[in-house]
Amino acid sequence: MSYRVNHLHLKSPDPQKTARWYIDYLGATVVAENRATDGRITSYRLDLHGVPMNVTGLVEGQKLDQHWGLEHLAIDASNFDAEVARIKASGARVLEERLLADGRRVCFFEGPEGVRLEFMEMR
Repeated sequence: MSYRVNHLHLKSPDPQKTARWYIDYLGATVVAENRATDGRITSYRLDLHGVPMNVTGLVEGQKLDQHWGLEHLAIDASNFDAEVARIKASGARVLEERLLADGRRVCFFEGPEGVRLEFMEMR
């Protein structure tokens, strides 16, 4: 079993303002800016002192309910199928499983105290 934190995901009604706050006040740096077809920035990938952060608005196509603030902790899983099976066997509540645009599979599940976690298929 091998894990690596993939990212913390923050959702904001104003991703640019939120990203700017983490840059200005906590020293985050911009790794990538994702743009819509009209050229406007829709999301940011930041590096917060070695912790990858995604800052987005609401994600189109996500069936799981969305909220502002810390959305979830994403974890790359080297053996995705085995880890998802193990978490299901533990009785953890699986919230959503889906395929990303890049072909990777993800599984959202609930940890203690309702914290959302996500296993991501590692490439």
